[in-house]
Amino acid sequence: MKTVSYSLIRTIFALFCLVLLPSTLRAEEVREYIAISKEGSGRIAVVLDKIAAKGGKESEWAGSLDGTIQGGLDFTGLFNLMPAPLNIRSAQGGALNLGAIGSIGADVFVGGRVSAQNGNPALEMQVWDVTGKLLLSRKYGGQESALRDIGLRFCADLVELLTGKRSVFGTKIVFVSNRTGQKEVYLCDFDGSNIRQLTNTKSISLTPSVSSDGRFLAWTDFSSGRPDLYIRNLSTGSTVSVKKQGVCISPAWRPGTDECVTTLSHEGTQDLYLVKANGAVGRRLTSGHSIEVSATFSPDGSKMAFVSTREGPPQIFIQDLSTGAVRRLTYTGSYNTQPSWSPAGDKILYSSLQKNGEINIFAINTDGSGLLQLTSGSRNNEYPSWSPDGSMIVFSSTRDGSRKLYVMNADGTNQRPLLKMKGEQQQPSWSVRN
Repeated sequence: MKTVSYSLIRTIFALFCLVLLPSTLRAEEVREYIAISKEGSGRIAVVLDKIAAKGGKESEWAGSLDGTIQGGLDFTGLFNLMPAPLNIRSAQGGALNLGAIGSIGADVFVGGRVSAQNGNPALEMQVWDVTGKLLLSRKYGGQESALRDIGLRFCADLVELLTGKRSVFGTKIVFVSNRTGQKEVYLCDFDGSNIRQLTNTKSISLTPSVSSDGRFLAWTDFSSGRPDLYIRNLSTGSTVSVKKQGVCISPAWRPGTDECVTTLSHEGTQDLYLVKANGAVGRRLTSGHSIEVSATFSPDGSKMAFVSTREGPPQIFIQDLSTGAVRRLTYTGSYNTQPSWSPAGDKILYSSLQKNGEINIFAINTDGSGLLQLTSGSRNNEYPSWSPDGSMIVFSSTRDGSRKLYVMNADGTNQRPLLKMKGEQQQPSWSVRN
């Protein structure tokens, strides 16, 4: 590794202190019914019946699908899953006794059957409410190797049916782990499964970000002995680097475009620039004598939230990209970093260093109102990132000692570990959908 000058080390340290420290369904037909059911526990009560099958290979598929569907629905935190009562059918294989569903406090019944078609699984699923109304009847098929995907496609349809919103199913999360002894970028499914290593620099890879169309990965890489920006086409594997004098850190993709924003210091100050997927440096977005870092965009890409020291210790600011107008967002807390703009466009997450030394995650409306603390009493909680549907948040936490990834509902409830993996995990970005 090349020698890094002392002045560059100081610049890198100052920047990374800011980055790495609190840094087709008709759902409307059942919306009124769901609103009633959620007045109580806050979860939709669902009777989840076992997938029916004739036997043999089909029974193996049914068992796998049962696990996938139950695990997927449970992961969302939206449902109270209940086993089917013994009197769910009037006779073996007979008509549904929907009265039995209502008697145990359930709202809907979910059941189905899997069979073999040309040697591959074919899943038929139905959803009924307690009045006997068929809410959904749909078939799902695919190769046996895609059995998990078949089950998750049904889960996605059920969530959209009952909530009117898209789900987390089919999304991915990129993150950093030192599992190999070096910090590399990894990718996993929404629920922490199917972990895959994306970089193998045998150096230090940090702050990964994937474009909104899932085509490009950008990250900060120290292979040259200093922080450079690398951009990879995930389809072709081709990679370009942006190597400028000074530093190049903390990329974030602008929605609907092939350009990301990153901090560069080649012109003397640490400002935010747009960079094309081909590595071409474009428009300079900020200009001043302060440090500007950790940008995140509004869903339409017209505004940018970022961290700045322009008024003293780091705070979150918002810039209108068309006019250049900047306003300060955060006033509570003396060290606020790592903003993440919600998919709905109404809220921004960020990390804040507390007086007791903990780092906690907060949510705030984009007009500065509605401040809500989401974590507390659990050591350091950092790098919050919204799920693409806005229902969940992934973040890193040291609550169990080392840095690991956790997820929680958007209101801060149901906090739990995301994956089991050797080493530490941090800097998650939940922004990819297949």
